[in-house]
Amino acid sequence: MIFEKVREILMDQLDVEEDAVTMDSNIQNDLGADSLDIVDLVMALEEEFDCDIPDEEIENIKTVGDIVKYIESNSND
Repeated sequence: MIFEKVREILMDQLDVEEDAVTMDSNIQNDLGADSLDIVDLVMALEEEFDCDIPDEEIENIKTVGDIVKYIESNSND
């Protein structure tokens, strides 16, 4: 469930195809996100999942799987 929502946000924010977004996809290398995309992405994720992603955590998030794991353990849902 979380992965599907994250995938939808990534597809919308980064204009990538659904099959490009897997748990192993690197957000910058595979999906082409730059630093501004990352900021927009984090804001969208925080709003969708009602959570706060601190800057120091953003640096540790490299793949779609990292996003899903972070949200699973930190979401207020």
